[in-house]
Amino acid sequence: MRLGKRALNGIGGGIASASFAVFFAAPAWAQDLMGQPTPGGIGLQPAASPLKHQAHFFHDAILMPIIVGISLLVLGLLAWVAFRYNAKANPTPAKWSHNTTVEIIWTVLPVMILVGISLFSFRLLFAYHDMPTPDLTVKATGNQWNWAYEYPDQGVPEYISNMLPETEAQAQGVPFRLAVDEPIVVPVGQTVRVLVTAADVIHAFALPAFGLKTDAIPGRVNETWFRAEREGIFYGQCSELCGVDHAFMPIQINVVSEAEFAAWVASKGGSMTPRTAEQAPGGTAAQVAAGTTAVVPGTVVTAPAAEDAAQPAAAEAPTSAATAPAAAPAQ
Repeated sequence: MRLGKRALNGIGGGIASASFAVFFAAPAWAQDLMGQPTPGGIGLQPAASPLKHQAHFFHDAILMPIIVGISLLVLGLLAWVAFRYNAKANPTPAKWSHNTTVEIIWTVLPVMILVGISLFSFRLLFAYHDMPTPDLTVKATGNQWNWAYEYPDQGVPEYISNMLPETEAQAQGVPFRLAVDEPIVVPVGQTVRVLVTAADVIHAFALPAFGLKTDAIPGRVNETWFRAEREGIFYGQCSELCGVDHAFMPIQINVVSEAEFAAWVASKGGSMTPRTAEQAPGGTAAQVAAGTTAVVPGTVVTAPAAEDAAQPAAAEAPTSAATAPAAAPAQ
C-alpha cells in the first residue's frame, strides 16, 4: 500500500506540530517546582539562595550564549566546507595545507573566550569561598547509605536521616526517593555554614535550589554555605557514586521561621542560648579553673580566670595558727 504525497505531507506536518508543541509549549517548563525536579522540565531549578542566583546568571547569560554561538559557527563551517569544497563543486583541490592567518585566529579566539569565561567563573568561586559571618552551623556526615546531621551551636546531638519508604511518602504526599524521615531544619534568611565530611567512602552533599555541591571525604571537613530566601521544603541527593544504595541518599532541608526553628531545636534537646565551656566539646571543670577558652563553632565562651576560681578556696583555708587545733598532750 502506497501513501500519496499529500498524506505524507500531512503526517510530516502532524509530527512537526507535535514536536513543536512538546518542545515549546510544555507548561511544566514555565511552572518549575520549587526545591525539587519538575517532570518534563528544562533548565536549572528555580533559585532560592544568593549563590544559586549567581550560578543562574553565569549559566544563562554567559555560558549558554557562548556555547550556542560556537555551535552555530562550527555548524556553519561544516556546511560551507561540505557544499563548497566537495568533489563535484571543487574537482581540483588546492595544493596548500597551512594558512598562518587562520591558525592565528583559531588559536587566539578560543583563548579570549576562555579568559572571558574565567572572569565570571572566578567571581562565582569567590562568592562561594567568601562566606559571610554564619548565624548557624550544621555538620553533615555521609554514611553508607544515609546522612547524619549535628548542630554544634545549639547542642543538638547527631541524628540519622533516612529516605522515607514509598508507602510512607505516598501517605504523607511527599516525593518518593527525595523525602526523608529526619530533615535538616534551618531558619529563613540566616547564613548557614555546612561542614561536610564522610565516615566511610566519598559522598557529595548536593542541593540544586541552594547551589550546593560539596564533596564529603573521609578524614576531611569541607565547608560551604547558603542563605535561604524563602520558607519551604527543598530536596537534594548524594551526587557521588558511593555504592549500591547511592540512589537512596536524599537530602531534605526544611526552611522555617525563627520561632519554628527554636521549637524544633528544643524538641531535639538543644537550646538557642550560648553553650557554656563545660557543655562545649572537650570542656571540663579543669579548663574553667585554668582560664582556658572553649571554642564552639559560631560561639566563643571564655571561662573565668584562675585567680577568680582560687579565691573561694583561699577564703575557706585557715588564716592563723590560733585557729589550728591544739597539739595533743605529751605522755
